[in-house]
Amino acid sequence: MKKIPSLFVRDFTSEPKLVTRTVTPGCEWVTKNKKITTEKLDGTACMVRDGVLWKRYDAKHGKSPPPGFEPAQEPDTKTGHWPGWVKVGAEPDSRWHVEAFAQDLLHPPSDGTYELIGPRINGNPYGAEQHTLVRHGALNYGSAPDLRNYDEIRAWLAVQPTEGLVWHHPDGRMAKIKRSDFGFAWPVRSDADL
Repeated sequence: MKKIPSLFVRDFTSEPKLVTRTVTPGCEWVTKNKKITTEKLDGTACMVRDGVLWKRYDAKHGKSPPPGFEPAQEPDTKTGHWPGWVKVGAEPDSRWHVEAFAQDLLHPPSDGTYELIGPRINGNPYGAEQHTLVRHGALNYGSAPDLRNYDEIRAWLAVQPTEGLVWHHPDGRMAKIKRSDFGFAWPVRSDADL
């Protein structure tokens, strides 16, 4: 799975690195065409292929990937990201992947990409009681919200308890945006959590 481009161009000179109002070249379709809008989950990407679980590995900034690494795309010369996949094994940092994958041995996850969420993943912003794999695109907003521009998207994300949105074009292209791209906190905390 290739790295999904942000809908808006990021200002790499700002701190934090927020997005600008300029649409990223190649993502203009989000502002015009029919698309499916899904929730962007805050976990870690996984892939099931031929009944085998793989986890995302990003060989950042010239870092050498481990043996068995399968690149998802060429290295990004601007950001230094080189995403790909490695098979999940018995190593300690894969235990939550293994736990989630083994939940339903009678009905294992079908081939596709997933987000691993759970108690030990990214601070568990969803309050999940166990580690689980959620198929990418499963949390579908349908055609709504039909957000088409910077102001609409920013206003919607300002009040929604979600990490972000992913748009899916019928031809397979995708684009994403996150709350943090606008400087909004994630995860969203209620007053009771403070």
